[in-house]
Amino acid sequence: MIEIGLCGWGDHSELYRGAGAARNKLPAYAQWFRVVEVDSTFYAIQSSQTMAKWASETPDDFRFVIKAYQGMTGHSRGKGFHPFESEAAMFQAFLDAIAPIREAGKLMAVLFQYPPWFNCTRANVDVLRSAKAQMGDVPCALEFRHQSWYTPEMREKTVAFTQREGWFHTVCDEPQAGDGSIPIVEAVTSEELTLVRLHGRNDSGWVSAGQPNWRDVRYLYRYNDAELSDWAERLHRLAKQSRTVCVLFNNNSGGDAADNALQLMAMLHQLPPRGSFELAPPGDADAQQLELF
Repeated sequence: MIEIGLCGWGDHSELYRGAGAARNKLPAYAQWFRVVEVDSTFYAIQSSQTMAKWASETPDDFRFVIKAYQGMTGHSRGKGFHPFESEAAMFQAFLDAIAPIREAGKLMAVLFQYPPWFNCTRANVDVLRSAKAQMGDVPCALEFRHQSWYTPEMREKTVAFTQREGWFHTVCDEPQAGDGSIPIVEAVTSEELTLVRLHGRNDSGWVSAGQPNWRDVRYLYRYNDAELSDWAERLHRLAKQSRTVCVLFNNNSGGDAADNALQLMAMLHQLPPRGSFELAPPGDADAQQLELF
């Protein structure tokens, strides 16, 4: 099964044209996709009440990929940057927060995305083991941003470690822009789930951290038909090895993620899961996609 969704549900205005949709974005989003990545949890651990609300607003078959809090992945290089008395307390606060999503049976995975300076060292391998242990039996996906994990001599070892330690592998599409980016590694570490995150291919924007408005341009990219067709072929190969392949479009800077996701769904002959809007006749996926926008 190939499930397609977006990173976040707040930035895709083209999905919310119906009456009241702009005020109820998550339920409206769930008309189009069955999975979403929650990015707000990276910046702050959300309340369990908020998580319960999200669970209640979505259909039974809807799933969340929840991004690990930045303190859990070391995105600040200094000490004392998180408001918790200890690392254990921080992890426990996160686990308590996501409990309503888990109890509702709607958690697909927690995504641990490590920063561009998190390179392949023995000390960082220990960090990964510690994080996984503190998450207990919560399903977790692993994403690197430093290319040292996937050099020719380390690639197979990294994939084997990911599998051995019980992480879901995250296949990434992103600019090839030096040490702080990784290549497409078409590998599976679990028969249950493989995550795919499509960040775009904006080389100049990818390395613009520290520049004014860099967050607005980093993911500024629109995939073309040929690029999406290549990904459709990869996804079919991955789906032969994992029960679920979850594809998340993160090219949000220019509003391209939703268009590209629906375009890929059409290529895979998928329709939006809920039919509560005026579209082309069911079964005509290409015509439907054109009618959407």
